[in-house]
Amino acid sequence: MIPTPHIEVKEKGIIAETVLLPGDPLRAKVIAETYLENPVQFNTVRNMFGYTGTYKGKKVSVMGTGMGMPSIGIYSYELIHFYGVKNLIRVGSCGSLQADVKVRDIVIGMSASTNSNYAAQYGLPGTFAPTASWELLKKAVEVAEKKSVSIKVGNIFSSDIFYNDDRESWKKWAGMGVLAIEMEAAALYMNAARAGVNALCILTVSDSLVTHEETTAEERQNTFTQMMEIALELA
Repeated sequence: MIPTPHIEVKEKGIIAETVLLPGDPLRAKVIAETYLENPVQFNTVRNMFGYTGTYKGKKVSVMGTGMGMPSIGIYSYELIHFYGVKNLIRVGSCGSLQADVKVRDIVIGMSASTNSNYAAQYGLPGTFAPTASWELLKKAVEVAEKKSVSIKVGNIFSSDIFYNDDRESWKKWAGMGVLAIEMEAAALYMNAARAGVNALCILTVSDSLVTHEETTAEERQNTFTQMMEIALELA
């Protein structure tokens, strides 16, 4: 049934089959106004802005998801099951867990380890490994290579906790080769897998837990252009 509790669109077709999903709704606004031709705003509920326009002649939407797996879980579920979205691409920031993953580097999440209980709803007799869609992952790598943009591809960590009481716990994930930490991809990958649609997480490193270097909130909102351009080419 549409509109949903969180998206005010009353008919299918207004939201494109490919949607970019930044956590910050203001970043969604910046992406729409910077990259999309003739963007039209389709959502303002809870100030979670959504827009549809075209990029190089292809219809694309962009919508904020908020922070954390419960939030992106809601928005991605509604986009998939009520609005027919087929390709969901998270574009966001992350914290580096490795010395060779530098601030402003681009990380693509091939898989997403997590400390979340999100998968419990499926009643699986084991541990599910949230994984990106090969179709989108392969294309993103090809786009980056064509643009001569250096990327890191591998396992990321989706955490339910921002202020962890155990401040050294990230080192255990780093010891397993995990590239970076963020808070949404695992839920997005699980929702997409369950529905049989495509999902990918493309991140720009905003800070490093190794070196303690970090970017500003304004820079995170208004820059990170290479990540956006790779994601838009996937439409």
